[in-house]
Amino acid sequence: MLRFLLRRSLGAAVILVLLTVVAFLLFFGMPRDPALLMCGKTCTPDALANIHRTLGIDKSIPEQFWIFLQGLVMGRDDFAQGPCPAPCFGYSYHTNEAVWPTLMDRLPTTLSLAAGAAVLFLLVGLGTGMLAAWKRGTVIDKAFTAGSMVLSSMQIYFLGPLALAILVFQLHLFEQPRYTSLTEDPVAWFSGLVIPWAVLSTIFAAQYTRMSRSSMIEQLQEEHVRTARAKGMSRRYVFFRYAWRGSLIPIVTIFGIDLASLLGGAIITEYTFGLPGLGRLAVESVNFSDLPLLLGVMLFSAAMILLFNIIVDACYALIDPRVRLS
Repeated sequence: MLRFLLRRSLGAAVILVLLTVVAFLLFFGMPRDPALLMCGKTCTPDALANIHRTLGIDKSIPEQFWIFLQGLVMGRDDFAQGPCPAPCFGYSYHTNEAVWPTLMDRLPTTLSLAAGAAVLFLLVGLGTGMLAAWKRGTVIDKAFTAGSMVLSSMQIYFLGPLALAILVFQLHLFEQPRYTSLTEDPVAWFSGLVIPWAVLSTIFAAQYTRMSRSSMIEQLQEEHVRTARAKGMSRRYVFFRYAWRGSLIPIVTIFGIDLASLLGGAIITEYTFGLPGLGRLAVESVNFSDLPLLLGVMLFSAAMILLFNIIVDACYALIDPRVRLS
């Protein structure tokens, strides 16, 4: 297991470095000069040159990239705003604040949104999918399957305003969604995220319902499951003891990717409900052409995806004893 984790970690580090190269060239190698956005309408050549020196973009692209990599590992002290400790993504063009503290400030919102939605869509999706597989061919199976097809075709930008209009402004069942720190007020934290959790988890739950149902039905056709049934074991015991564990492997794979994507920023959900998370930060950085901030969000999201892929692969051997890590 240790060799596997080390090998996957090295591979993930190589991928992250290559992604950093590509992202840096895309963002900072563009012909558009970000200094022009900061200089304003009354920009002079001297003022433009001064902004170039301040931003560190007066050097060649290879020099900028090498300095950027050094900042990620060792930090930088050549910014006009002051020292930038590692990992240093630079300073925002719009707010003049360090990018890494900004990401860490927005992370709890996205983490709370992703964790709550993940728990909800796992419980609902796996529960309805397993029940549909258990009751295969019955009215329950058909109802869950049809419902999952309908809900999976919905979009967050439709469900979000609809939930706000009905549940908040018309029926007054919930309060306006907002983020409150869990350590500050757990009740306000929970009540302020109920609707975003429900909306974000709806589409995922529908997908997991179909996925878990098909995976369970496939597992029930495996030889070891049929052998267990032939030995006289009860259907319930075989269902939960043998088929259920085997059906979790594709679920865990997709869950790792989905959770990492949510941590990277549930952009539409955060923007719909006005939550100050990484997704909304990414949109704001695009609106202001804030390249250091956008690059930071992108690389942080990529690191989360790589990390969760490693964790998911390591969990395979724990879920299914037929899987061995080598």
